[in-house]
Amino acid sequence: MTFPSSASPDVLVLGGGLVGSAVAYGLAREGARVTVLDEDDGGFRASRGNFGLVWIQGKGYGLSPYATWSRSSATRWPGFADALLSETGIDVALRQPGGFQFCFSDDELAERNKRLSTLQAELGDYPFQMLDAAEVRDRIPQVGPAVIGASYTPMDGHVNPLKLLRGLHMAMQARGVRLVSAERAERIVPEANGFTVQGKRGTYRAGRVVLAAGLGNRTLAPFVGLNAPVAPNRGQVLVSERVAPFLHYPTLNVRQTDEGTVQFGDSMEEVGFNDFTTTHVLADIARRGVRAFPMLQHVRLVRMWAALRVYSPDGFPIYDQSEAHPGAFVVTCHSGVTLAAAHALRVSPWILGAPMPGELPNFSARRFENAQELTPAH
Repeated sequence: MTFPSSASPDVLVLGGGLVGSAVAYGLAREGARVTVLDEDDGGFRASRGNFGLVWIQGKGYGLSPYATWSRSSATRWPGFADALLSETGIDVALRQPGGFQFCFSDDELAERNKRLSTLQAELGDYPFQMLDAAEVRDRIPQVGPAVIGASYTPMDGHVNPLKLLRGLHMAMQARGVRLVSAERAERIVPEANGFTVQGKRGTYRAGRVVLAAGLGNRTLAPFVGLNAPVAPNRGQVLVSERVAPFLHYPTLNVRQTDEGTVQFGDSMEEVGFNDFTTTHVLADIARRGVRAFPMLQHVRLVRMWAALRVYSPDGFPIYDQSEAHPGAFVVTCHSGVTLAAAHALRVSPWILGAPMPGELPNFSARRFENAQELTPAH
């Protein structure tokens, strides 16, 4: 099917996950007519397999503008969450009490202090504390004896990512966004007055197009003169039964959700497009969680899953507008939760013609031209 020009949107967003939905919601807030093409459940859906952190500490080591960009989103998160609640009735369970990364050796403590001290020296306003074992237990009494210290920053938090995705879908559609489910963009044709996107089920036209298709951006970008050299990185997660509240802060590897379950995670595996769970990795995740919180050794595990993160060669996001075909944009990252507020409130106005946010030139894919092998950032 081909939609007539009278029904054509201002912007086509390719991808209905957390990144695409946040952008689409932001575009609709600005008054744009938007259509989102969302692949079916057979696609690689990082949005339904993430850990739910709004995380700042440590991010940007090696490219400090990423720390600034991430923090700009975290500071906008309360208003963003309030807007979703007001518009949809969905509480995404945002909590920002600060976050901990536990250390189990002196070397880990030293490396953590080096990383955060470097960021603080580069950025100035970058609060953090290095805590010894007693100070950690003062705040989280259930921590086990293997934890000899931790880094803490007041900048960190977490949300319920499934409620976030549902809230974004409801909010954007309430503002008139058309969500086309089970549709995969296969080809983009630049035209004089915009773009035609050929999907598996139909043909769509708009004056602007945003590539927010995660791992699919790699094949879509060249159609419009862009570069999105992304690759998959698998993460696995374990979820426990509900337990009495005990963990009131998010940590990098263990967090208690608003519903009382406990999530264990943070594996990083380069295994191509294999999104299956593996027993040995899950066992390592469980052991690490119990090492931090021995009280959880007998808790029942009720779910497990694996999902593929969207990683650029250096681990940082990619934001670009095509020089060859203005009006075509790429938005890709592996921190769709942390950056959701920035995508909705800062990236979307840029797509519609507002000045580019000052941090974004640092994240052009041009940084990969003539680049040697890069190590992904964590």
